[in-house]
Amino acid sequence: MQDRPRCDWANSDPMMQHYHDTEWGVPQRDSRMLWETLMLEGFQAGLSWAIILRKREGFRAAFAGFDPHKVADFGADDVERLMADPGIVRARAKIEATIRGAQIFNEMQARGEDFAQYCWSFTSGEPIRGDVRNVQSPLSIAISKDLKKRGFKFVGPTIVYAWMQAVGITNDHMPSCFCHS
Repeated sequence: MQDRPRCDWANSDPMMQHYHDTEWGVPQRDSRMLWETLMLEGFQAGLSWAIILRKREGFRAAFAGFDPHKVADFGADDVERLMADPGIVRARAKIEATIRGAQIFNEMQARGEDFAQYCWSFTSGEPIRGDVRNVQSPLSIAISKDLKKRGFKFVGPTIVYAWMQAVGITNDHMPSCFCHS
């Protein structure tokens, strides 16, 4: 797979190539995975995705496998535990936002609102073609606004656009990339 043409950002190292080839831009329909990716994108703010990807297993261990039902019950002791965990990005506001994000996920579920259906409702369930030159779009602005209205944090339009790309809501593979079609 090394010789396949791929998006420029994915040519830097084997980990990024594997992520690009197997996950990035593949339509994700699992509610928990959509939520996990949104939370990780929030941790990425101000950092590179490669840092988050390298720490992803540490994040999963620290956040109970990103089980929203477990994370929603995290308290002050858990926040302190996470602040001391070198396996994750130790940013108190992002940690607290993830706990609150789990609570919001569960509140939506309790109202009968499936997170995956919510995420895909913005595109009628179909991936849309993006523009690789963008860092946000009118759609990411609208989704960001709605997520913020629900109480999510670290979900600005640029973070939401990166998340949309990662979970395949937006297909932003370069035209020369083997994943473009």
